[in-house]
Formats: sequence, C-alpha cells, structure tokens
Amino acid sequence: MNPRKIKSALISVFNKEGLAPIIKLLDKNDIKIFSTGGTQKFIEEMGIEVTPVENVTDYPSILGGRVKTLHPKIFGGILFRRELVDDEKQVIEFEIPNLDLVIVDLYPFEATVASGASDEDIIEKIDIGGISLIRAAAKNFKDVVIISSKNEYDLLEIILRDKQACTTINERKMLAVHAFDNTSHYDTAIFNYFAGEETKRFKKSIKNFQVLRYGENPHQQGVFYGDFDEMFDKLNGKELSYNNLVDVDAAIALIDEFEETTFAILKHTNACGVASANSPKIAYLNALACDPVSAFGGVIITNREIDADTAEELNKLFFEVLIAPSFNSEASQILCGKKNRILLKRKPTLVPNKLYKTLLNGVIEQDKDNKTETLEDLKVVTLLSPSEAEKKALLFANKIVKHTKSNTIVFANENRLIASGVGQTSRVDALRQAIEKANSFGFTVAGSAMASDAFFPFPDCVELAAAAGVKAILQPGGSIKDQDSIDACNKLGVAMVTTGIRHFKH
Repeated sequence: MNPRKIKSALISVFNKEGLAPIIKLLDKNDIKIFSTGGTQKFIEEMGIEVTPVENVTDYPSILGGRVKTLHPKIFGGILFRRELVDDEKQVIEFEIPNLDLVIVDLYPFEATVASGASDEDIIEKIDIGGISLIRAAAKNFKDVVIISSKNEYDLLEIILRDKQACTTINERKMLAVHAFDNTSHYDTAIFNYFAGEETKRFKKSIKNFQVLRYGENPHQQGVFYGDFDEMFDKLNGKELSYNNLVDVDAAIALIDEFEETTFAILKHTNACGVASANSPKIAYLNALACDPVSAFGGVIITNREIDADTAEELNKLFFEVLIAPSFNSEASQILCGKKNRILLKRKPTLVPNKLYKTLLNGVIEQDKDNKTETLEDLKVVTLLSPSEAEKKALLFANKIVKHTKSNTIVFANENRLIASGVGQTSRVDALRQAIEKANSFGFTVAGSAMASDAFFPFPDCVELAAAAGVKAILQPGGSIKDQDSIDACNKLGVAMVTTGIRHFKH
C-alpha cells in the first residue's frame, strides 16, 4: 500500500475555520510545522511551535504578500521524489526540508466576484502561491499528502488521530484528485470572469452533484450536477428522479410567467392544466379540470402559499411532486401524510440565463427564452380586432405555448388553459389533438383564444379553428404565405394578431 508517515507539514490557509483541532493533532504527533503570515500567527497564538517559511527561504513576504512561498526550497521540499537518489542528494546539498503534508486553501475568488467587489479587489483574490503549492503536492501524491479544502479536515483528523499519521497511496491519490478538482474549478471561475458572457469557449465547472436512482429509464445511470438545496427545501418524500428533475425545471420556467395566483400541472414537461384565480384552491381546481387524467402522477406547482383548504383538495390526487413558495402548518401536516410524495419549498434563487445541451460530439448553448409578450407586442393584422378580454386570453395562451413542445396549439380563456395539442409533427395535427382533447373533457373551444408557437404556412389551421368556434388567434407570423391565413380570418370573421416572436421548444 506504499504507506507514508507524516513527519512535517506546511500550512497556509485563508480560512482558519476548523484548523485548530488539526494543529493540535499535528503537535501531538510531533510533526514539524512550517507556516507563514496569518496562519503562522494563528498557530503561535495557540502556543504551538511553528517554523516561519522565511527562516527556510531567507526571504520575507514581499510585494504586499503576493510572494510568500514561491521559492525552490519550498517547492523542492514538496516535489522531492523520495525514492530517487539524485533527488535526495540535491535536497541535502541545498538544505531543503522534506514537506510530507501540505494544508493550503485558495483565496475566495468566486465569493469576491459574487459580492460585487471592484476589479482591483477581485484580481487580488486570484491565488498564485496557494494554487501552485496545491498542484505541486498533488503531482507528488506518491510521497505527499495534500489537503486543499477544509472539507478534507475530517479525513485528516482520522489519519492523525487513529492511524499514527500514516497514509496509504490510495488515500493520497484520492486527496490529489480532490485537489485537482479544486484547482480546475478555481481556474474555470477565473477564466469565465475575464472572458465574460461573450466567450466562445465552453468552460463550466459545477462541484455539487447528486447521484440519481437512475436516468430517464431504469437501465440508464443518472447524476444531477448542481446545488439543489440552494433552490429548494425538500419537506417530504423520496429522492427525486431524473424525470422528476426535468419536470421540476419545466414547472419553474412556466410558473415564472405568472404574477397572479396560478397553479400549473405538468406531465413530461408539458402543461396539462394551468389556471389563475383569486384563491389557490380555485386556481388548483380549475387547473385540474383541464385534464384530470394526465394530472395523475404529475408535477404540480404554484406561486402562492399552500393553505389547508387547497391541501385537502391536493391530497385527493396522486402526484409525484408539489412545489410552492411556502406551506402553512396545517397544509404540511395534510400533505406529508404520504411518505413518498415529494414536497418542495422553493427559495428565491436566480436560475441561469444560458441553456446547454449535449449534441453529437459536443455541446450547444443558447440564451434562455426570456421574451414574454405583452399587449404592446400584439399587432392586429385582420379587419376584426380582438376584444380586450380576447387579448388577455391570447397572452395567457401564449405563455403556455412558450413552454410546450413543438408543434403546439393552445386554447385558453383569460385565466385558464382549455386544451393543447403538443409535440406533433404538423401544426394542423396539434390543432386537431387540442380540439379532441377539449371535447373529451366536456369543454368547447368555441369562443376561446388560440395561440400557436410558429407561423401558419397554410390557411388550414385557421379554417379548422374557425369551424370549431374560435374567435381570436395569435401567431408569430413570418411565413411568405401569411396573407393566406389573414384572408381566411377575414372571410371567417376571426381576429388575428401577430407578435413577430416564435417560441419553438424541442
């Protein structure tokens, strides 16, 4: 196992939290400690003997602390290959101390950027000596232990307390992997800061991860990279699956379109129910009525607190996930009665404005679709203008269109989804599907507003919609045959508006 006993340690950390117990164990094991700057002072104040790095290098800390440990006697002590005779001769010749353990962290660059600090302050938090020491120790893991984060202090305590300060090659290699993980993440953050939003390099680093039960299907492995706990408090239920996470992401994107009290129910990322009302209970019941069949086993989200009355209604339905900004105590008690039901309390966290997807042998990136149309975006292109109520219905439908798989057609009134056709290979098929679905649940699309994710290349969609009683249509426009659909609307007494904005979703 190639064991190595720690006999000496170099310590230089920005964050002293959790360091004191380590120092005490090093002293208890008679391990010689080298340090500098604030860390040296911290150790001295504990009453423990420490050798200043300056005594080894014969150089003080210079340039305002920018150069402290960058010296051959320090790096030689780390990179010295113990099994090589020539290395050992040079170490003796130049009086280089063996350094068996390196405890170094990095300046908080990301936290400094996030704080809104000045460029000058941010640049001063680009670590030079620390990251070099970490890389050197990790490179020579056959002989040296590298602790590059306080997250490894627990393991180091076990080594010092229970293993007589001896490490195995596997332990040292594992810590080297952690070290290179930390340095690569750090360098990525620095690159992205300097390059800004316009960079044409794909460099992303996410340290948090969660191994999932499986991927999209049980025979596929799955991992979520991200800090789920930053966005949600999980109040109840089993671990989220890959498909749960995909639906939760879609649910968040959809509900953020609405300011009024709204409930949405999703299945396979598509909305099967959306409604706004004066109370959460009514909004939920109206959303459920859109398609109670598809709602079974779905993901439900709202932008208001869940109260007891709403919870009683929700409790009648089997669903996978419920997301809300808060749950009152009675609601929590009602809904937590089923152990596998996932309840998520959403935190006010921003989500990225860039979207990524693996494709072929690479990754594609695009801006998030942040365009939400308003009344000012509606251009009336027909002789008949939609009423104010119809305009509101068109905008409501269009919010749902934006988050529905293409090709899609959505029917809605001012505050409620009536039916949608989703993910069809032709728009006219999506239209037929939506009409059929509305009819199957006892709704009619007559008098409703209709929205399409893209333009109409032919007038067939207008003709079918008019025959079903639709009175107002929204579409982006942009077809060379737009006039054919406009003429059909004028002939059939249907109002049409265009927005100039397409909302494909694949």
